[in-house]
Amino acid sequence: MTKDALKTIPSLPNGALGRLRAQQDFLSPSLKRVTDYILLNAESVLYQTITELADSVGVGEATVTRLCRKLGFPGFHAFKISLTSDLANVTSDTIPSGNSIADLAAQAAWQTTFAIEETRRIIDPDVVERVAKAIAAAPRIELTGQGNSSFAAQFFAHKLMRLGLVAVAHPDPHLAAVSAATLPRNGVLIAITRSGSTVDTVQNIKIANQHDVFTVAITNRASSPITHFAREVLFTASPEGPLAGGAISSLTSQVLVLEILYLALLGLVDSAPDFIRKTAESVVEKKF
Repeated sequence: MTKDALKTIPSLPNGALGRLRAQQDFLSPSLKRVTDYILLNAESVLYQTITELADSVGVGEATVTRLCRKLGFPGFHAFKISLTSDLANVTSDTIPSGNSIADLAAQAAWQTTFAIEETRRIIDPDVVERVAKAIAAAPRIELTGQGNSSFAAQFFAHKLMRLGLVAVAHPDPHLAAVSAATLPRNGVLIAITRSGSTVDTVQNIKIANQHDVFTVAITNRASSPITHFAREVLFTASPEGPLAGGAISSLTSQVLVLEILYLALLGLVDSAPDFIRKTAESVVEKKF
């Protein structure tokens, strides 16, 4: 089938599954393999990164992206949002219905507790130690993340400042890129992204790698683009569908990893007690 022939296909149905089925007989072998896999494993695909899907099928990430664009989606994430609607998971994944406030509170608490406990279970002490030592010796530490991950980045930058370390977190992606490009040698860049596929965050790690910087990723996904570029990776554990972005369980699991790093730093930064006292005194008059 030539490219010109593909253009003659009639208008496609709006849903992701409908578009896949309409295109199924007009695709190249590699694109058809991806299509067949998605149709057979649609619910699992909702929770996969682009890297995980590509690995499952045995193709490159570019092939998955090409299929999504051929279907009329700008990328894999947009495709998954449409797929979620097709599978009628919107309600169960994002907005619980028919529950009392007490039930909702219990559900939120359980999800958060589960994410914290699972993150604690999978944390790698050796990686924590190496990252903490790099942070303690760094002339500057840059934290980068988008959306909810930017809150975690700002939280940790604030904690590091209280230890007397030079740390900054730029929520603006352009400023973050500039800051990553100007990190001094032996500086540290910590990139936080639950999916491991956030374009700006991955790009900032790639920029930092050009300048002999110690790069760290904090992510929920072992098979994701960012793990290919970070020198060290710390993992969180918080299941989240494509429409549930910003779940509190994701944020708390990230904060837990950062808090563990902070506690490790207390034993590595000799001046930490003095700076903790000084910074506490600096805000005394800010409180009644």
